[in-house]
Amino acid sequence: MPPRFAYWTIIAGGLPTAFRAAVQAELLPTFKRIKEKHPDAELKYFARGRLWTSPEEARQAAEAARRRPPAPRGREWRPGGDHRDARQRFTDAKKARNLKQRRQRFERRAKSQKGKPPGSGRR
Repeated sequence: MPPRFAYWTIIAGGLPTAFRAAVQAELLPTFKRIKEKHPDAELKYFARGRLWTSPEEARQAAEAARRRPPAPRGREWRPGGDHRDARQRFTDAKKARNLKQRRQRFERRAKSQKGKPPGSGRR
């Protein structure tokens, strides 16, 4: 049986008990027996991660939340708000390394051909 996400439960001493039911009438006999030993016991409705006094209260809160316009988002709401490429620094480092190697190769080639006549290089 799938878990219930909306149910009636008994709260005794500020803590939830294991007694739960989809219909309030199913819990009333148990609630009366618990109330004899724990005068602070309450019957609450659980829905959407919160305890409510009634299903109507939970429904009204849900409708109010739906009617409320969403909060405007700024530039900072997204992770990486600058929208920069996270891998760009690696690409730039690779380009710099390749450029350095090409310069070194050019300098070595120019140094080795200093005394030779032009056009006598490898083909």
